[in-house]
Amino acid sequence: RVLNAQRPNSLSVAAAVAAAEPGLWTTQGDAEVKLRMEDSGLAAETPLTVNQMFTSAVERFGNYTALSWKKGEQQKSLNYRDYYQTCRNAAKSFLKLGLQRYHGVGILGFNSAEWFIADIGAILAGGFAVGIYTTNSPEACQYVAENCKANIIVVENHKQLQKILQVEDKLPHLKAIIQYKDALKEKRPNLYTWAEFMELGRNEPDAPLDAIISSQKPNQCCTLIYTSGTTGQPKGVMLSHDNLTWTALSTSRHVRLTDATQAQESVVSYLPLSHIAAQMVDIWVTMRVGGATYFAQPDALKGSLVDTLKEVRPTAFMGVPRVWEKMQEKMKSVGAKSSTVRRKVAAWAKDVGLQTNLTKMNQYVYQLAKKLVFKKVRKALGLDRCNKCYTGAAPITKDTLEFFLSLDIPLYELYGMSESTGPHTISLPDAFKLTSCGKEIPGCKTRLHKPDEEGNGEICFWGRHVFMGYLNMPEKTEEALDAEGWLHSGDLGKHDENGFLFITGRIKELIITAGGENIPPVPIEDAVKEAVPLISNAMLIGDKRKFLSMLLTIKCKVNADTGDPEDELSPEAVDFCRRLGSNATRVSEIAGGRDRAIHTAIQDGINRVNEKATSNAQRIQKWIILDRDFSVGGGELGPTMKLKRPVVVKMYKEQIENFYKELPTPTTPDNPLPPK
Repeated sequence: RVLNAQRPNSLSVAAAVAAAEPGLWTTQGDAEVKLRMEDSGLAAETPLTVNQMFTSAVERFGNYTALSWKKGEQQKSLNYRDYYQTCRNAAKSFLKLGLQRYHGVGILGFNSAEWFIADIGAILAGGFAVGIYTTNSPEACQYVAENCKANIIVVENHKQLQKILQVEDKLPHLKAIIQYKDALKEKRPNLYTWAEFMELGRNEPDAPLDAIISSQKPNQCCTLIYTSGTTGQPKGVMLSHDNLTWTALSTSRHVRLTDATQAQESVVSYLPLSHIAAQMVDIWVTMRVGGATYFAQPDALKGSLVDTLKEVRPTAFMGVPRVWEKMQEKMKSVGAKSSTVRRKVAAWAKDVGLQTNLTKMNQYVYQLAKKLVFKKVRKALGLDRCNKCYTGAAPITKDTLEFFLSLDIPLYELYGMSESTGPHTISLPDAFKLTSCGKEIPGCKTRLHKPDEEGNGEICFWGRHVFMGYLNMPEKTEEALDAEGWLHSGDLGKHDENGFLFITGRIKELIITAGGENIPPVPIEDAVKEAVPLISNAMLIGDKRKFLSMLLTIKCKVNADTGDPEDELSPEAVDFCRRLGSNATRVSEIAGGRDRAIHTAIQDGINRVNEKATSNAQRIQKWIILDRDFSVGGGELGPTMKLKRPVVVKMYKEQIENFYKELPTPTTPDNPLPPK
């Protein structure tokens, strides 16, 4: 390059050249980033836009089923060719409604074909696909819609529509609302049914849309994921076309999914699509391999999921820990009722299963057990064709992992975050260790920042899955990405000698006692749940306190309509009480220490956990049973059932303060009182 002879200008030329070269991150919706390309391996693959990945899927899998759902008793479906054309139609309709480049299309509703079509239609039309949690309040919806300058919001039904109408006058960018389920209860200007919306673009010419599509680049933003921040306002995670298309490629290779031309994969879509895990699995990874996505019923998490699983018999299935825990509870309560002989065989087979999976010994006994019991169990869960069961999005207990392993259903843990477009590490059948979340997906790297003497450090990610930045939040972006471009997860972890990653806790969750001891709460909470199967949720308290205490909730029935916890105990909990000689059938008969037998049993369990404590400071000195279990509706749990610790501390402030009013009584002679 010949520099301008006039010296003063040469600087500005250099500056202009430097400015044209995009950096690794940005916080502007219309900017580009430098992709983390490598010279070889998967990270060297050619970057694609969403449109390029989709058209390639249409070429290869055009006639294969892409989406399938139930309408009444009828099963409806869409093949890849029609799916793509429908998304183009939606894109034209969005443009007709006035969707501007780099503006959001908010989607608020349960998983459905319309959700996917609105999402991809928004991307093709040059806007941002923006999922909004269905549990959001009107104010929370307003925050997201305003933050992404949403021109259009797509809602599922009248209930979700009401939230938007309540805040409509505070959304200056909003031009139209579309309702995709049920008839409209009232006509309003700029409110459309799904059919009316699709009609708008049906006869529009292709040229304007094609011009927008061909101007898109893989290093531009196409999707916003709002972190369900357990603290502060949610942040809009900007994901590029390449983030989605490359991560889908790397993930499908890593877990060895087969292309539809060999054997079609099928998945059930039921987890919140506003969350990256569900989007990545249900929309993008599945599209990469020409898989079929079946939509569950909206009450999936209240009980109908197993029915859908039995009908679909998916080949891969992703569950958050709470889903696996619920299945475990259900099976245990059914197990408690089945005939003695069957129960004995089942318990024996389970024991053999665990032994085998831990040692792979005695093939003959194992095969027999497999025939007798495991097949039945898998069939009863609808997992008889599923050889890939995943868990992620929140920590899972060792107890649940071992339970399913003993039934020959290994749960492969995956670990990652919205900021890494979903996965970073995933366990595999031949790379599986109980309680580890496996190894990096191809083309990605892990670094442990500032490890301590035991090798625990902050987990940092590198790869083409790392996000572009938080929309309009430069400070927050610089907290997440360091100067070299490594993503800091906020999680503590360590590698074992074989390169398996183990998560040891969240840096923010670490309890630092008044004595200065650092205590990760999750292992202690899990130990209590394992020691006392009656416990549903346990939360350790003790930050800046002289000793540890704990809030406990009891396993109870859940209201099928609202998902709220009820006072009636779950069958498994009743079973537990009977074995202790207690006649309790309700939480209110146990809470606050009202039932001596149960109180003693819990104290015994906690004593057993305390005996294994690494130090005196890690013993639980006081605890209380709360009147109701934690729930999403109650506010204690986030949309993926993650414990919102700061919220719980606020909600149960009074109970917590009571723990620290007077000193605890020592439970054992070798447990001296904490220093004053």
